Amino acid sequence: MNIVIRYVFKHRATGNIEIKKYSIGQLEERVSKKLSPCFDSDEYELVERNLYTGREDVKDNSIYQGDVILDLIKNQIGIICYDRHQANFKVVPISMYLANAGNGGWTGYHLRSTVPLEVVGNIYQSPLKGEEQ
Repeated sequence: MNIVIRYVFKHRATGNIEIKKYSIGQLEERVSKKLSPCFDSDEYELVERNLYTGREDVKDNSIYQGDVILDLIKNQIGIICYDRHQANFKVVPISMYLANAGNGGWTGYHLRSTVPLEVVGNIYQSPLKGEEQ
């Protein structure tokens, strides 16, 4: 499996969020500034790097850390988080996400391949209810 990373950038002048996805192979083949102008730190701020979970949703969209998803069985919205303490991806209900300081550990349930999910946004472009802007 090739590791894929989603980069989230914020344009310094406009505040617009731009998302770029690159595999480790692509990053190793060329200088990052040649991949995208977003890697120019004068114009863009790197907001976050998100790992690909290895899963797709019901519409074949890749699921990344930081995605807002709908659990189609529970009919519940959650956030994809990586739990460093348990070394796995979790679906964290929004209420727990907003209440949790993170610190590498998250309260939620393990991301399983048998649960149908739909990506409905991400935490960078889809503000969460109750989250300060």
